[in-house]
Amino acid sequence: MARGADDSRSLRAELLAQLRRMVPFDWYAWVLTDPTTCVGVDPLADIPDPGAIASTIRLKYLTDLNRWTSLDTCAALGRGAERSLLWREGQHPHGVVDVASVVLRDRHGCWGFLDLWSSRPYAVADMALLRDLAGPLTVAMRNVRARSFRASPPDSVSSSGPVVLLLDDDLSIRGRAKGSDEWLRLLLPGPKGVPPIPACAFNVAAQMLAREAGVDDHPAMARMPLPSGAWVTLRASRLEPDGSIAVTIEETGPTDRLDVFVRSHALSPREVELVEVLATGADTAAASARLHLSAHTVQDHLKSVFAKTNVRSRRELLARAMGQG
Repeated sequence: MARGADDSRSLRAELLAQLRRMVPFDWYAWVLTDPTTCVGVDPLADIPDPGAIASTIRLKYLTDLNRWTSLDTCAALGRGAERSLLWREGQHPHGVVDVASVVLRDRHGCWGFLDLWSSRPYAVADMALLRDLAGPLTVAMRNVRARSFRASPPDSVSSSGPVVLLLDDDLSIRGRAKGSDEWLRLLLPGPKGVPPIPACAFNVAAQMLAREAGVDDHPAMARMPLPSGAWVTLRASRLEPDGSIAVTIEETGPTDRLDVFVRSHALSPREVELVEVLATGADTAAASARLHLSAHTVQDHLKSVFAKTNVRSRRELLARAMGQG
């Protein structure tokens, strides 16, 4: 199902429909993440109270039990549910008995996490199946992210420049800059006429709260693609003196975009080094000297990079990796 899929949201919906036939669950949250910061960027969820999206995200980030940043593969709450802040305040009141959490991580980064909320306890067989599926689902999500890279024209992102959302600690919106709705519709398209839900901004802000609470020390930053092939970066910080949370949204710089590109295409460490050198404008001779490799070896590595990234030239490689038209 994942082979050739470009739309991660449609793919996840199809996979969830298949998964529901094997593992019974009532609600879910499947969130794609920035591979290095592990912060959510593209949530797909069905929860009992849609109006509680912000509070659910906040509680998820403030909960350390079965957190995707430290989880090995998958785990259920089981008898430890009382130790989960999210379960006590956001799930138990709706009749949720157990939650199976699956982290989608490989040596190239963390690509997402899946939480399945259930009104009954999960069986050992359920968890064994989810453990077996974690690897293939990880590869599927990484590959879909890799296919989101396309050479993007300079005007592919709003020309209004960076925008700012102001949030309270409960993630309620205190204020927003002009043009922010335009950005949010690009980040998470919704029904026409319905105001966009800033779920991506909620995730970044919630990570900042998690850092302040000592739950997790990853940066409150996340990068995500737009349908056009452009990438944007969200960052959260605390404003003084009023204490608001400011979430900025701006176009991702070439270096940050390159980092996600090499990770999502599963390049080897030596291939990553080569692409980074080529990004500085080096030719084969210069790359050979800087990497202490023969020109023949450099060409061999370059052929492997072309095959993995599905490009035919250095120009096309760097255009996709760094967003240059």
